[in-house]
Amino acid sequence: MSPVTTETAVTLRVDDRDVTVPEGSTILDACNAAGVETPVICYGPTLTPVNVCRVCVVELDGSRTLVPSCSRPATDDMVVHTDSERVRHSRKMVLEFLATGVDLSQADELGRWSEHYGADPDRYGSDVAQMDEPVRVQDNLYIRDYDKCVLCYRCVEACGDDAQHTYAISVAGRGFGARISTEYDTTLPDSACVYCGNCVAVCPTNALQFKTEYDLRQADDWRPDDQTVTQTVCSYCGVGCNLELHVQDNRIVKCTSPDDHDVTRGNLCIKGRFGWTYV
Repeated sequence: MSPVTTETAVTLRVDDRDVTVPEGSTILDACNAAGVETPVICYGPTLTPVNVCRVCVVELDGSRTLVPSCSRPATDDMVVHTDSERVRHSRKMVLEFLATGVDLSQADELGRWSEHYGADPDRYGSDVAQMDEPVRVQDNLYIRDYDKCVLCYRCVEACGDDAQHTYAISVAGRGFGARISTEYDTTLPDSACVYCGNCVAVCPTNALQFKTEYDLRQADDWRPDDQTVTQTVCSYCGVGCNLELHVQDNRIVKCTSPDDHDVTRGNLCIKGRFGWTYV
């Protein structure tokens, strides 16, 4: 007879509400369990937290500084405040700083949170540094728009240990010159990229986007409200990857995969992600 195992739990207080979560959970997990929505940029449900954006910070009793909820382990008797003046001010400034130097016009979630916190990047004036680089279109699969990149590292994590293990991209440069780059800044077709598109899937700002989407946006014909999403199974092999086909005007315009699917966890290969033009 197999021994009975009991999962250890911890109980903490989130915004005046006691929450119990499994041991090993983060403060963000506890916030989600309490029904408290938290802004995130560098965090993804299928990725390892890298603690670079600091927009998910919360106030913790006994802590001198605000702590990142996405990576701080939850422990018994913690007292967490997610909506204090200090937290709101910090999150607002992070969003403002990002928006002064980066184009967030296609980052819908960040736009929603910026409105929520009343972020006003224009108050810093117009004389601020901008990336101001042309969009890199090097193939017919996806494009890179550095003007929209917030250096959240999500694409690096997806290309590396968390999913693909290709390690085709990393952070190059320092300070304001830092950017996500291939080895020696070579073109994508000449790099180690295998075109799985998992970096595109996790990008929160559309700095990486399908070439089909980019072309429709350039033609002012990208209409997500008119699109339907149909879930199906990839037809190329027997693994069983789930696909979400985004259809506009009776044509597939891009393909994604659900994060909560046991097989894919949001990840696909080049055939599943981009090989749908035969339909």
